[in-house]
Amino acid sequence: MKLATQDKPFFPTDMEGKLNCIKAMGFDAYEIDGAVLVERLEEVKAAVEATGLPVSSVCGGYSGWIGDFDENRRKKGLADICRILECAQHIGAKGIVVPAAWGMFSLRLPPMVPPRNAEEDKAVLLDSLGKLEIVAEATRTTVFLEPLNRYEDHMINTLETARELIVAGGFKQVKITADFFHMNIEESDIARSIALHREWVEHVHLADSHRYQPGDGHMDFVSGFRALKKIGYDGFMAFECRVRGENPEWEYKKSVQFIRDCMEKAR
Repeated sequence: MKLATQDKPFFPTDMEGKLNCIKAMGFDAYEIDGAVLVERLEEVKAAVEATGLPVSSVCGGYSGWIGDFDENRRKKGLADICRILECAQHIGAKGIVVPAAWGMFSLRLPPMVPPRNAEEDKAVLLDSLGKLEIVAEATRTTVFLEPLNRYEDHMINTLETARELIVAGGFKQVKITADFFHMNIEESDIARSIALHREWVEHVHLADSHRYQPGDGHMDFVSGFRALKKIGYDGFMAFECRVRGENPEWEYKKSVQFIRDCMEKAR
């Protein structure tokens, strides 16, 4: 398994400097924002070549959700994601992380009654993923469907729900992102859920129990990493977290070492 990171405020702004900084901190790759990739594609390509540090994946950077209530926003988001996938193939990125939606609606918060029912949600998601499947196949990339916790999304909260949607659509280019922060809230047993979905888990996000850097909370990463090893997972685990502490850059370096220690213990 290899480590990647999303961008951080203390990274350099120029792309080559950013990738060199990421490498120096102990990461193996960069998970880039989709809008940044599209806007700075040539700079990204040059930086990857100059530093030897790959862009493993893409997360965010599009303007509407695949499960958006607003049809115009959904279509705009799909168009954005398709463009991002086309760019991703040029830098060797495996694919893009996509939730059903983020912050749009929660069944656990008022008003608690969404404008669509569950069957309508499913139909919209199947339509969106079907369109993305075609582009992902053409670009040899993957859509990493990410379940979010119940307070951030009402449609896909567990690995099981994501798998059911993928199977229902018969998708080949849609896989699952297993995010430790969300799984900590939604899965009864993270290791068991990973084992049960071995055929679909192809991307991982890392954050501690409170969404800050790994090692600052109380997450049991070792058992989850052990489960990933048992299913033969050899992909990237991307840090998706905020960073706190008086010296965030030092804290982030410490977090990388903490995760590598957890990986070693999981052996």
